[in-house]
Amino acid sequence: MTYRHVLPVIGHAPALPALAAIGPPRLLAGLDGTEQLDRVAHLTRHGSPPDLSASELVALAEDTGLRGRGGAGFPFARKLSAVLEGRRRADGRAAVVVNGSEGEPGCLKDTALLLYAPHLVLDGALLAARALGAEEVAIGVTRADVAHSVRRAIAERGPLSTPVRAQLLMERFVTGEGTALTDGLDRGPGLPSGRKVRSSERGLNGLPTLLSNTETYAQLAVAARLGALGYRDTGDPAEPGTVLLTVAGERVVEAPTGVPLARVLALCGLGPGQGVLIGGYHGTWLPPSAAATAVLTREALAAHGAVLGAGAVLPLPEGTCPAGETVRVARWMAAESAGQCGPCVLGLPALADALGQAVGGGGQRALDAVRARMRAVERRGACSHPDGTARFVASALAAFPEEFAAHAQGSGCGRPVLGVLPVTGEGAYGADGPPGTGGGQHAGGHAAPLASRPPAPEQRLLVDWTLCQGHGLCADLVPGMVRLGADGYPERATMPLPARMRRRAQLAVRRCPALALRIQDGG
Repeated sequence: MTYRHVLPVIGHAPALPALAAIGPPRLLAGLDGTEQLDRVAHLTRHGSPPDLSASELVALAEDTGLRGRGGAGFPFARKLSAVLEGRRRADGRAAVVVNGSEGEPGCLKDTALLLYAPHLVLDGALLAARALGAEEVAIGVTRADVAHSVRRAIAERGPLSTPVRAQLLMERFVTGEGTALTDGLDRGPGLPSGRKVRSSERGLNGLPTLLSNTETYAQLAVAARLGALGYRDTGDPAEPGTVLLTVAGERVVEAPTGVPLARVLALCGLGPGQGVLIGGYHGTWLPPSAAATAVLTREALAAHGAVLGAGAVLPLPEGTCPAGETVRVARWMAAESAGQCGPCVLGLPALADALGQAVGGGGQRALDAVRARMRAVERRGACSHPDGTARFVASALAAFPEEFAAHAQGSGCGRPVLGVLPVTGEGAYGADGPPGTGGGQHAGGHAAPLASRPPAPEQRLLVDWTLCQGHGLCADLVPGMVRLGADGYPERATMPLPARMRRRAQLAVRRCPALALRIQDGG
């Protein structure tokens, strides 16, 4: 039996996700009457987890059909088996990593778990750690409030046989890439390695590592308590259990697998609008007709060329410009580069600029240039970020062909860019908005979900016109924030510097051949 079960908004800050469930919740159980499940409340609601051997844990993962909930959907049993094999080659040593970085602005599900039900995640991670004989459990997060919540939960448990730590990492879209995450947890710069390195062979501290996302460990903890038969009594038979979704970047919904997408949207008071982006900014747009009939299983979404990924569901309302929203996100994605390979450092800003030119009335040649830029970055990056960004742009072009054609021809659609697709900070282009799309982000947009972090001291990037020689390198190193005019020189002499762009701006200052850039503290 399923029923509509709505949980209240927890907390008062706008960055805290509201919670809801279709049917009896599992991961979000108990949160309808309290703001957070501390250790006592957690045990009262869920009880103590069992201890399972490695073979029992693998069997449980196989019998429940548990897959990773961070994006790729890799079978968890195969991941466990690979770490066990790596452990045999590494003298019995292993580690466990929880990916709670959630760099996707349209996702808040892992944040919700770590803020409101952190002990469920710890249960799953420690269950795996004990079965593997792991030396350490490391939890990577990018929000200070999440780090505080997890550390408090760890302290509530007292002495643990396996050390557990929560580490605050740089907030960046690519932080959650496997090699970048383990590098950051090893106190490195947190960059993708650019090599095909399996964490099951070499991960945290060079050890075979079980690396999965927050929801996966919470699902494991639930499955261990329910057993395979109990776990499979809800959801789609081929893909049992529940799934956490973040809808419109604001509300986290727990739903049985196989639920209609339209039902999830209706629970949140939304419709498909002009289309629904599934899987976040490396995902795929579903047209309204497909969104009205799609159900949330891997097989059903694959028929539409989509994957659920990290569970982001982003409907596009009727009142905003799809082409302008796409430019806005593409510029933000370009700025989220790790800054270490050409397809990211040069290719993604060039792709975003080409898209902006097309939407600004550049004609068919500009649209052709967008497709050429997409081909230029595909399968060439140090990680999947260039491929995913190109896929997002390609999907938008396919979903809204008339919109892009009208903008390229100069007529446009007459709608503003409301900024309903969430990005952090000011996006990649500052407060003026992307060129040719009718203005910047609307004041009522949805950039708020991650806005509760304490503001960093204000800084500005300054151009000294007496020295600037128009080399243009700054536009490549700080893409979107510095735009070049028709004469090849920066359009502005002073630009607000978002905190997430400071490392790139410092690099631009160091590399400016004319020494014309500097960073200034304060207004």
